[in-house]
Amino acid sequence: MSIIQQHTQATLSDAWRTINIDALTEDSPVNFDVSTLHPPLPEISEADARAINGQVRQLLRGGNAEGALRGCLEMPVYNGSEAAKETHLHTVIEVLQSIKASEMTPMLQRIYGQQGGSECLDVLMKYLYKGMGATSSSSAADGSGRATPTRAMTPQATGFSQVGQRPMAANESTGSAMSVLLSWHEKVVEVAGLGCIGRVMTDFRRV
Repeated sequence: MSIIQQHTQATLSDAWRTINIDALTEDSPVNFDVSTLHPPLPEISEADARAINGQVRQLLRGGNAEGALRGCLEMPVYNGSEAAKETHLHTVIEVLQSIKASEMTPMLQRIYGQQGGSECLDVLMKYLYKGMGATSSSSAADGSGRATPTRAMTPQATGFSQVGQRPMAANESTGSAMSVLLSWHEKVVEVAGLGCIGRVMTDFRRV
């Protein structure tokens, strides 16, 4: 056996397959906590979300729907329990259902033109998609073939909802809620552009 053959057999092995190359790279995320790249998000409890809901309803009763909407969007629940997130989603949907179709575009344009307006519309788009997902899930038939509306999509008896509560109207309410969300989605894209969708899809913060 030649010296080259002996050297080759002595040095070749499959050990290289188990080496974590990323650990040897200085800029690899393995060597530092990538969570430090994101700013800390304030934690919002379910009690806080309910307090926001109370403030929003007070604004609605006072006829300040725009203030109610902006108040919801300026305090999204990114870091909180599922109950807190569902409560805030419920609040946002309630506000959206209280606003007339003719007021949607002018209101969005005013919010978009203010400081932080672009971020507010991005947050609104997040809640629209979350609401659509909840509505779609609720409309899936159960074992009896009946749709089960989600609690977050159930209109509240505040006197402001576009979706009236009537006996035997659960399925209709779910469909009406989806119609409201789709209408808002169209108006948000019209005001903020398609870039709003891209920012929502790539944002690490989830409502």
